[in-house]
Amino acid sequence: MVKEIKDRILNGGAISQDEALALLTYVDKDELYAAANEIRLHFRGDKMEMCSILNAKSGKCTQDCKWCSQSMFHNTNVEEYELVDLKVAEKQARENAEKGVHKFSLVTSGRAISNKNLDQLCGVYKNIQKTTPIKLCASMGLLNKSQLEKLKESGVEHYHCNIETAPSFFPQLVSSHTVEEKIRTIQYAQELGMGVCSGGIIGMGETPEQRIEMAFTLKELKIESIPINILMQVEGAALQVDTPISDEEILTAFALFRFINPTANIRLAGGRSLIAHIQDKALASGVSAALVGDYLTTVGTNINQDKQAFEKAGFSLGEKKCNSCN
Repeated sequence: MVKEIKDRILNGGAISQDEALALLTYVDKDELYAAANEIRLHFRGDKMEMCSILNAKSGKCTQDCKWCSQSMFHNTNVEEYELVDLKVAEKQARENAEKGVHKFSLVTSGRAISNKNLDQLCGVYKNIQKTTPIKLCASMGLLNKSQLEKLKESGVEHYHCNIETAPSFFPQLVSSHTVEEKIRTIQYAQELGMGVCSGGIIGMGETPEQRIEMAFTLKELKIESIPINILMQVEGAALQVDTPISDEEILTAFALFRFINPTANIRLAGGRSLIAHIQDKALASGVSAALVGDYLTTVGTNINQDKQAFEKAGFSLGEKKCNSCN
């Protein structure tokens, strides 16, 4: 079954939702992971795309996302500031570029960044663009089209807006905005010709079937970069999951996201410290990109150590080498 579906995908076909659901319980997991890796090699080659982020506005978020340390509804003792020192942002972008990181994103808390703060951060992007070759991304909430256009004019080529989880599960986690509002922002960015990064968090209490639902939603939206975060439970946040997601479920999610979105970058994102013991397996299960360096409110990974690990796993950190890279 796995070989038949894999061969179909390699020849330009697609997996059906029923087939993806059936693969959730496929017994030979190693065969499933290896097939996902073969699909990755065909469509994405051996390149590992690395991105990094900086928390440009922290805390005091008016949204009630149950998992988030930055929500004003949670008592998490997260650091709060209106805007990062702009010179610090430019310095981090330069340092990351020197280490070979491919993309850099400023991330702000809140439903949407204010126009005043947006103008300031657009100035940062313009300065980064002048001094480094790093590609620019932004994650600033539910922006309207004119705000996104400002970012694009400042050199930002990619916009990040996670759908977070399956649409059917989203209302159980967030009531202050809807998944439809997120999708509208994604579509605005696409209409402007921006690349879009959108994924979510697994292990929040969703079912394996809902992970498949999320993967197909991203496929329908034609998302080219899909970050998969593993829930890192935050003391004081509303969401507290009794049973963490298993290693097998995590690897199966990576593999099936690759089957469903064969040409996209499937990205290791937040929660990487939780899967350090299976990172080699994850890198051989369809993954083609990674978030490196620190996360928003937690310490992340060492970039130089990551590069060594990726190269040891057979990835190139330079040019793509594949049959049909997009």
